[in-house]
Amino acid sequence: MFLTHSELWRTYWECVSRPYTVFLCSLTAALCYLWGRKRQTPALVSGQAFGAFLYKHCPVVAERFSPTPWCWGGRLQTLVCAVLKSRPPVTYRNELIPTVDGGQISLDWMDNPDSATYPDSSTRPTVLILPGLTGNSKQSYVLHALNQARRRGYRCVVFNNRGLGGEELLTPVTYCAANTSDLEHVVQHVKGLYPSAPVLGAGVSLGGMLLLNYLARKRTDSGMVAGITISAPWNALKSAASMEEPLNWLLFNRYLTAGLCSAVTRHRKVLEKVVDIEHVLKAQTIREFDERFTSLLFGYKSCSDYYFDASPDNKLHNTTVPILCLNAADDPFSPQHAFPLSTIQSLPNVALLLTAHGGHIAFLQGLFPRGESYMERLFGQFVQAAFEHPKDIRKACGVKDEHASPRL
Repeated sequence: MFLTHSELWRTYWECVSRPYTVFLCSLTAALCYLWGRKRQTPALVSGQAFGAFLYKHCPVVAERFSPTPWCWGGRLQTLVCAVLKSRPPVTYRNELIPTVDGGQISLDWMDNPDSATYPDSSTRPTVLILPGLTGNSKQSYVLHALNQARRRGYRCVVFNNRGLGGEELLTPVTYCAANTSDLEHVVQHVKGLYPSAPVLGAGVSLGGMLLLNYLARKRTDSGMVAGITISAPWNALKSAASMEEPLNWLLFNRYLTAGLCSAVTRHRKVLEKVVDIEHVLKAQTIREFDERFTSLLFGYKSCSDYYFDASPDNKLHNTTVPILCLNAADDPFSPQHAFPLSTIQSLPNVALLLTAHGGHIAFLQGLFPRGESYMERLFGQFVQAAFEHPKDIRKACGVKDEHASPRL
């Protein structure tokens, strides 16, 4: 039995005119419209030569970033990433190295002995990863970064800040974004083990601040061929102010402060020799924690002095190696008005890739964003470009070839 045209239209109209059908179609149309408006090509702030190098060797730079349709706000991206992001399996080799003050640093190695590209471990390129404020080698963004490096044949080592890698804190010294002595010690150790292997630094959030401060202080003696940062706050004072906005405090600040206090509690016996633990544990914000703990531990007169010293925006001009920085304009941890755009534009060796959306260490894509995202793809492509095209990237960034013969 066949329906007439009029019967077909009548049946069709009955279906599409139902309230739930109208609602679903309207919602789908709205999402498609908003998603289309959110799809934008990231802005690349850089010198001309470095920009040309990135467009050639890192094609993701020129692609439109399409955030997850139902998750495009910076806060939502950040929260969803923390909940949904997958954790690729990684087997670490842990190493504890002593420090000059009697402490110890925990390093987690992913040696990649099965590398077909670099079967000789003595020359296998090494990516040194610096996690965020309370992070360590178990964070999902670290595991995904390791996966990117492993697929390309590289070795990775994760620098766990003191007291966060599961090791015992032997001395009343922890870590901060301004003190680069532990990082310098780690780089010297890695270079001592593999003097013929190039090292690239990758810093995430606070780890990015630490990496930038280190590269600025060491200049040509950093021991690194390049650096990449993801969601690094540029100005600690402005970042603290953003994080103390009511909604940001509720969603992020109090959680991170609790994590910092938890680390202090875990190492209480050692730390109570130098600070008032009970006073520290009453901190409600990261700034209060830094006022009562970090600034005192590292000898600053005030938290403002520490924040000024920790901010990489005022030292960026001292860096010499190629550096790529990824930030999102809607990052609640690193407000857009703090980005040193004019400074970066004037430097031949630094590039800032700025997406309109992406949150903090998120940059989620796809309907169900558990796997590889925009930042992992960028990380993998830049690391490969820096390791596989060393002469080209040095030339693009105006870095003198240290092996070049002097002119007579």
